[in-house]
Amino acid sequence: MSKASDLASKVLVPLTGVLLFLQGVLIVTGGAVRLTGSGLGCPTWPECTTGSYIPVAHQAEPVLNVWIEFGNRLLGIVLGFITLLVVIAVLKGKRKDLRILAFGQLLGVIAQGILGGITVRTDLHPSFVAPHFLLSIILIPGATSLYSRRHAPAVFAKSPPLTNKISLAHIATAFLVIVLGTIVTGSGPHAGDAQAERLDFDIQTVSWIHADAVILLLGITFGFYVAQGTSTQTKKAIKIFAIIALAQGGIGYIQYFTGVPEILVAAHILGATLVWIAAWRIRLSVITQKG
Repeated sequence: MSKASDLASKVLVPLTGVLLFLQGVLIVTGGAVRLTGSGLGCPTWPECTTGSYIPVAHQAEPVLNVWIEFGNRLLGIVLGFITLLVVIAVLKGKRKDLRILAFGQLLGVIAQGILGGITVRTDLHPSFVAPHFLLSIILIPGATSLYSRRHAPAVFAKSPPLTNKISLAHIATAFLVIVLGTIVTGSGPHAGDAQAERLDFDIQTVSWIHADAVILLLGITFGFYVAQGTSTQTKKAIKIFAIIALAQGGIGYIQYFTGVPEILVAAHILGATLVWIAAWRIRLSVITQKG
């Protein structure tokens, strides 16, 4: 292996960790934009304000809101730069097994920027805010897989049919829970801007449907743990998931009965990100010998 290739392989290890971290941070800071009502702090795209790519005080939004939204955009640019470095490291290090994952992250980050622009230009319509969030959720598994394979290619394993089916049901239900969560958010009070439209759903009804899906997910989790054929590696991942999921559920119930205060909503957004990463780690433990 050449010196350039060897260096690229070494650099890839920390880069994948930074990529996964930033994907998660982008979700949390996106939540901060919404919770502080800063969604239209930069009211246009790709410029921040008409005629300027950097924050300029304008009458429509307080200066702090402008900078919160602009900071989230800057983080997206940093994420794009890190993703590009990951692609270069994968290519230079000759990690053919990571090329699809790396290019998928790059294309996803580009799409995220475009979708973010559409979200702003439609004045934060929930039909675009939710997909903007869900695209980040979709990118998390790719970043998690890159991180898990940072040292060596994954060795795929053929799991028992029952284990594989339960695993698929688990990851699908986890994603359903998150999708339902975006519907609750789109129907709730934290729109990102006082003038933003809301989904026309009864908040109590969609909240309880979301809660029922969470209960279903926890039931599948328990069944997965005790099912015959569940490996020790997968059981360990399930334990971690269960702890995070129970904490997340607790936060969800508390925020519902206390009028969804911003601090708890922020914690719930962070929890959703951690739950999803933990769920994907379970899936990786099923399909690979070491995930």
